[in-house]
Amino acid sequence: MKPAALLVATALFAAMPTPSPVQAKEVASADYSVGPQYDTTHVYVPEAKFDAFVASFVATFGGSISKQGEFQVTPTKSLTKSQLARTPAGTVSVFGFKTPIPYPFGDERTGYLVTDIDAAVASAVKHGAIRRIATFPDPIGRDSVIQWPGGVNMQLYWHTAKPNYAPLATTPENRIYLTEDVADRFITGWTGFARGKILSDDRAAPGAEVGQPGKTIRRVAIETGYGKMVVYVTDGQLPWPYGRDMTGYEVADLSATLARATAAGVETLVVPYSTGGRQAAIVRFPGGYIAEIHTNMGK
Repeated sequence: MKPAALLVATALFAAMPTPSPVQAKEVASADYSVGPQYDTTHVYVPEAKFDAFVASFVATFGGSISKQGEFQVTPTKSLTKSQLARTPAGTVSVFGFKTPIPYPFGDERTGYLVTDIDAAVASAVKHGAIRRIATFPDPIGRDSVIQWPGGVNMQLYWHTAKPNYAPLATTPENRIYLTEDVADRFITGWTGFARGKILSDDRAAPGAEVGQPGKTIRRVAIETGYGKMVVYVTDGQLPWPYGRDMTGYEVADLSATLARATAAGVETLVVPYSTGGRQAAIVRFPGGYIAEIHTNMGK
């Protein structure tokens, strides 16, 4: 290239607008979430306990249920009862398989609706997740199962026809239990993918929150377009049933909620206790699903 032409090209390049750091970050970390009301905890129960679980969940939290059906929801041959229970405190997708459950299903804790399944999966992999199964079609859309550092499994899904649900009264929290050697990798990956905001990071939270009185733990509260998440960083030496509770549900009146739960056949595993700014209990629904229920104190 002649010197004059080189000078012209250099001047043109210098005159071109460059993206700001904020713009570059937005391109690298697009938000594929739709809203917490479209995200569900996946609950697998024995077929014989299916109806009892659904009835007890709605009796505890209120809400409504979708029409029950039998579907093949995996890419390999299988058959499951399936139903959606939508409540003001959160939604569950319930599965009662009539056949053996194909790998890797049953390990995923949540299903998150995304705007673009292929782009969302690619972004998750970029931020440190692995695909446990290639994206596949289901009766109403497309799905993939991914795993984050620490063994946190979740399903990303996309619907052919976007559903239209009203916002939740309270947003449930995805409760993650990790050890120190993997917690930061998970938190960095998840917040990068989900464009998450760390609301608090308490490195001296009371161990009583996870059944370890006398110890301190780290508690990280995260909020994203997919909803709330709390990460408990512990030594892993957790007494039953801590670590088995996948979701925490916020209610206005814990005592009244537990009374409804008990009447519906729900077992209280940890009686109400106060810690971390909340009054909470841990329960087990018919079929084995374990959940935390809490009221935020001072509201």
